[in-house]
Amino acid sequence: MKVLIFGGSGGIGHSLCTQLLSHQPEIDLHATYHSHKPNDLGSGLTWHNIDITAEDDISKLAAQFSSLDWIINAIGLLHTPSNGPEKNLQSCQSEFFLENIKVNALPTLLIAKHFSACLKASSHPRFVTISAKVGSIEDNRLGGWYSYRSSKAALNMLIKNISIEWSRRIPKACILSIHPGTTDTPLSKPFQANVPDGKLFEPDKVASDILHIIEKANPEITGSFLSYDGQRLPW
Repeated sequence: MKVLIFGGSGGIGHSLCTQLLSHQPEIDLHATYHSHKPNDLGSGLTWHNIDITAEDDISKLAAQFSSLDWIINAIGLLHTPSNGPEKNLQSCQSEFFLENIKVNALPTLLIAKHFSACLKASSHPRFVTISAKVGSIEDNRLGGWYSYRSSKAALNMLIKNISIEWSRRIPKACILSIHPGTTDTPLSKPFQANVPDGKLFEPDKVASDILHIIEKANPEITGSFLSYDGQRLPW
């Protein structure tokens, strides 16, 4: 099996790599990083340095593969050193809003565009993107977090749209949007004080949940928005 993980240097992505290497020793595993390449996963993994928001980088990476069975996009942005989730309209800044769209939504579109031929060559293609429950329009009860919510809602629409097109072009494919739960990573660190007891998950648990969903996935559920426990979430 050949797998490519975008964001293998991040908290969830790194745990996905670790578990795949330990549980599937015959796997042909590839992962991307941007700034820092992990050096603790041994020689069983091929690293690729790319900018996930640059279409030329994604296109060049896709050209290196003739086929892939699974693609997992584990990259996401919630805050930067100077900006965080907005509490009100007055906190919104156009540059931060666009940066959220650029990192949280655009890459999935570009990956699907350039890697569709690679997945089509597989007998069991899977394409999964890490989303967030706060991207659900129907479930939004609190407001705020304008940039992050909007980017994840846009991501979910992309997942749905791609799944419809691929149901005709790649009928064996299953494409999913997965909410991993609040994970103990640098992304969630500034907001963990408000997480209810028992709802802050270690990356290894999250990775295990995601892989379990992918292993069970089939084309009948393509285009779904799922929680880490496999339950469907409202769009």
